Amino acid sequence: MPADKQKPQYTRARTHLTRVAGVCNVWCREWRMYDRILPTAFLSGVLIFLLYFVTLSAPLDFPSGTLVKIQKGKSTVDVAQDLQQRHIVRSALVLVALTKVYGGHKAVIAGEYFFPGQQSVFTIARRLASGDYELTPVRVTIPEGANAREIQALLQQKIPDFDADSFLKTAQPKEGYLFPDTYFFLPGVDPQLVVYALLENFKNKMLSPNAQQALVAFNKPLVEIITMASLLEKEAPYTKDRKIIAGILWHRIAVGMPLQVDAVFPYIIGVNSLQLTQKQLKTDSPYNTYLHKGLPPGPIANPGMDALLAAMTPTKTNYVFYLSDLHGNFHYCVTYACHLANQRKYLP
Repeated sequence: MPADKQKPQYTRARTHLTRVAGVCNVWCREWRMYDRILPTAFLSGVLIFLLYFVTLSAPLDFPSGTLVKIQKGKSTVDVAQDLQQRHIVRSALVLVALTKVYGGHKAVIAGEYFFPGQQSVFTIARRLASGDYELTPVRVTIPEGANAREIQALLQQKIPDFDADSFLKTAQPKEGYLFPDTYFFLPGVDPQLVVYALLENFKNKMLSPNAQQALVAFNKPLVEIITMASLLEKEAPYTKDRKIIAGILWHRIAVGMPLQVDAVFPYIIGVNSLQLTQKQLKTDSPYNTYLHKGLPPGPIANPGMDALLAAMTPTKTNYVFYLSDLHGNFHYCVTYACHLANQRKYLP
């Protein structure tokens, strides 16, 4: 092939190789640069993560549902150290610094702060500087027929930082007057205020026109009515049966016959009627309606409005005896012989 025809091809090949070499040089320089940068970036990321985990994130053992009371005049440093000791923040030093960022050099705002779950130190610092207590009322429904101890357990379960022992000490003497209803209480609420709310609700319910009319017409002491209503609350779930049983029990009291109500035994020894033994029926207690005539010395539970009205408006019948079968149906009798036959027929 003539030399003049070979030259352009040679020139083009040389140019192409030059370009390839240039690209390789650029790629190699970039690779060497990334080779230096990537480990540094990785280590920086690890350090940032560790810094965040050790100082800024919430502790793993964060005490969710905690209420912290910050006294007026307490320094930011003291507050931060207290929160670190409680495992709410990891670093008191970081919290102090961030609190100053959010609120300047002012002291943290005093009050009760609720911590429902894990929060970062940024959130906590902002809350302390702005007085964001995050207190949300807790909904508590007290069922009809609950006694003071059962209410205590329910409140302790539902309300964070609740003084259950103090509540029970105040509430037990008020058994029967702690009206069952739905309430809203703040975390850490004073037990005295809880008892007051329950008592006030009872008072208001009893001042309703229906209750006042029944109370005046029935003309019996309120404590006797409440005690009877507490028995009815435990004995029967429906108004019709409650009113019939109320008539039977008031009649037994009038004729000097023991009430013989099994509902007192869960209150006395924690055993229901199906578990009762003959020996347990003789348990020595002033609440034992088999051993003592008349009403127990006080209510065994806190009745609702239906049981209270049933106690004041009993249905008059000739019945003297009653029993509940395994399905919750009630069977009434005028004579003891009939009652014994029902026991054989409906009870195991």
